[in-house]
Amino acid sequence: MTNWYTADTHFRYENVIRFCDRPFKSSAHMDGVMLDNMWNVVKPEDDLWIIGDFVFGVPAKDPVYLQQIFGQLPGARKHLIVGNHDSDLTQSLDWSSVSLLAEVADGPKNQRNTLCHYPMITWNHARQDALQLFGYVHNNWRGSRNSVNVGVDVWDFMPLTHDDVARRA
Repeated sequence: MTNWYTADTHFRYENVIRFCDRPFKSSAHMDGVMLDNMWNVVKPEDDLWIIGDFVFGVPAKDPVYLQQIFGQLPGARKHLIVGNHDSDLTQSLDWSSVSLLAEVADGPKNQRNTLCHYPMITWNHARQDALQLFGYVHNNWRGSRNSVNVGVDVWDFMPLTHDDVARRA
């Protein structure tokens, strides 16, 4: 089982294409590419962590659309770290877990890394090489030592493993 991390997908949100200079013709095109990228790496037994801002805009208020896009996510377990654009309706989907912050044991040392939608100055076990994974800032900041932006805008719209994040840290 592998943990996969991503943030700021903003499924079906047209304006994010312009705001973040995403290379897509439409939100449907963007959604298709991100889902294909996920399905290319996330295996049926894996965990997928969305670190905030899963869906945004009018579709985020449509329970049918939310259920449809959620149902297309790969992996055995899907987790949501709540972002500033994750509504109560989004949080009510059949996630394996929903929280504002989580510590996830991962990596070769099985260290407890902190997941939060927002970048942090420090976190539990930061001085023992634990990583902090965040989103929120899109392509405006990649992070600092041991605190890494896992948003789709800085990772070619791909989910990441702990090893990917550790290399950047």
